[in-house]
Amino acid sequence: MFEIALISAGFFVGIVVGLTGVGGGSLMTPILIFVFGVKPYMAVGTDLLFAAFTKMGGTVKMARSGLVPWRVVLHLSAGSIPAALITLWVLKNVGPADAAIQQVMTSTLGVALLLTAAATLYKAVRGKTAPVRIAAGQEAVATTPRHWSLPLLLGALIGTLVSLTSVGAGAIGVTALMLLYPLLPLPRIVAADIAYAVPLTLVAGAGHASLGSVDWSMLSLLLAGSLPGIWLGSHFMTRVSERAIRSLLSVLLAYAGTKLIAL
Repeated sequence: MFEIALISAGFFVGIVVGLTGVGGGSLMTPILIFVFGVKPYMAVGTDLLFAAFTKMGGTVKMARSGLVPWRVVLHLSAGSIPAALITLWVLKNVGPADAAIQQVMTSTLGVALLLTAAATLYKAVRGKTAPVRIAAGQEAVATTPRHWSLPLLLGALIGTLVSLTSVGAGAIGVTALMLLYPLLPLPRIVAADIAYAVPLTLVAGAGHASLGSVDWSMLSLLLAGSLPGIWLGSHFMTRVSERAIRSLLSVLLAYAGTKLIAL
């Protein structure tokens, strides 16, 4: 029954990700902690590799379609990867199972979930306000941020959040990118967010694995459910009200974030 429950959890999260592009780490980590009683450091480490493998396929598909703005991905990665490595170094020296680190993880995860809930609700209320396409010859302008330092700072913030909590590269990243790159169409913003999350979650996940913070059997069961779930969710994406799903998702994330902060 435990194995079936894990596959079902992966399938559920996969459907939500397929429908909205949001919900991987934001949903999976709280589910592992509250439903399955997994220790926070083990839930974070396992979920990081879960996110890396699930988003890898999406990145390949989007890259083949020419949607990924690699310049944006490079700018974000320049901030997120070093921040992830520094965070992992701190975890290694203190110990991920340390009581103080566990408290920091749960509190930071709670704050990250509340931020994700706010960003998800914002996207649900505002809708798709990004431009539909890039005008001819405006590619370089559209992929230039309001200030060169902002993608580095955003990447560093998300790199730290993701390494500590496995949350941050979804709704928070997309919402921030819409503000940093106002001329970039939404599909390309989503593609950039998914693409830069792959190396980030791989680096952070590998770091947690080296610390013994990954449950490989649990990971395989979650992936067994999530991969068909993502396919199914993507198939029905145009037939379901994305605004209603995002609104409900924001409430669930806010509830989980509040409970984690109260731990």
